[in-house]
Amino acid sequence: MKKVLIVEDENNLLKLYDMEFNDAGFEVHGCSTKAETLEYLKNNNPDIIILDIKLPDNKGSELLLKIKEVKNEIPVIIYTAYTNLRHDRNFWAADDFVIKSGDIFELITKVKTKLL
Repeated sequence: MKKVLIVEDENNLLKLYDMEFNDAGFEVHGCSTKAETLEYLKNNNPDIIILDIKLPDNKGSELLLKIKEVKNEIPVIIYTAYTNLRHDRNFWAADDFVIKSGDIFELITKVKTKLL
């Protein structure tokens, strides 16, 4: 079973993503802060990371760069409602960029594609 780390500070969304990804056959772990994410990555190697860029203790671009510094081999998908950030050079280290919507089918599809 492939492991997905979802970094999302909104608890209700995290629960929804957990349920949807579990239903799609993934093992899910959720983190809601930069500190929690980096601590998790010290002892764990998820197959992919889904990163919301608005966290209470961090700018998403800083966390993305830190993740790539310590776990460069793990693909990171930015999942955000901020469409204008797709072309922001601070996020070029991401492996993909998906715009948040009410239907996470596109996100699950991207994850499956990245992990094939």
